[in-house]
Amino acid sequence: MQNNLKICFIGGGNMAQALIGGLAGKLTAAANIHVVDVNPDALAALSAQFGVQTSSAPGSEVAAADVLVLAVKPQQMHAVVSNLVPHMDGQLVLSIAAGIRAVDLSRWLNGHQAIVRTMPNTPALIGKGVTGMTASAGVTPEQRATADAILKAVGQTVWLDDESQLDAVTAISGSGPAYVFYFLEAMQKAAVDLGLTAEQGYALALATFTGASALATQSSDPASVLRERVTSKGGTTHAAITSMQAAGVGEAIAAALQAAAKRSQEMGEEFGKV
Repeated sequence: MQNNLKICFIGGGNMAQALIGGLAGKLTAAANIHVVDVNPDALAALSAQFGVQTSSAPGSEVAAADVLVLAVKPQQMHAVVSNLVPHMDGQLVLSIAAGIRAVDLSRWLNGHQAIVRTMPNTPALIGKGVTGMTASAGVTPEQRATADAILKAVGQTVWLDDESQLDAVTAISGSGPAYVFYFLEAMQKAAVDLGLTAEQGYALALATFTGASALATQSSDPASVLRERVTSKGGTTHAAITSMQAAGVGEAIAAALQAAAKRSQEMGEEFGKV
């Protein structure tokens, strides 16, 4: 544990809570973690649960931090970041906000260059997340390693060479849990239509998802091969897959991810205009 690493979270929402839970007492001591948020109830809960320091506005704790984690909503980022400028002194800035580009963060921070952009996802709440990451040119190797350790506290990390690839990461893994939940909803409804109870359908669908994911994780074979192994020609699985293909399910999924990636890019353009 790096007991001396000082981390200041700007925002204390769900993703910040997930990161704090993975960091406090592990990567660094809880006393070295400070959370700034305007919500007093959120601050009280974080302090009680993790033993971190809190405040309602940025101050000396920002200047003292080694890492600033920007964990506020994209539409709030410009106003929030502007208040940090008087306290900046070479810290690593780690953003977990969708769409907000490093060039705009740098501009809002008076040219600050040590910025790592990330896109985590909600399974981070149980330590099973995956985060896409990209570092600006001003990030040192040591700062990059620190950023990696922080996000690894809640799951896997994937480093990208080009920041624009974060739009794809947002579409695939950032928004991805919602697609899984959507499919689970559809399977549960179909189960009810087929005569099962909603509880039975959900239990079967959820166990199938977790089991299949675990199988894919432990196998070196691609998903296409795993699918083919349970798709006997003329059988029940073949009937289902053939129906999905005829309905253009694969194409619809691809189009949905394209729409998500496009929206991520649009958000960067919209919020970067200020």
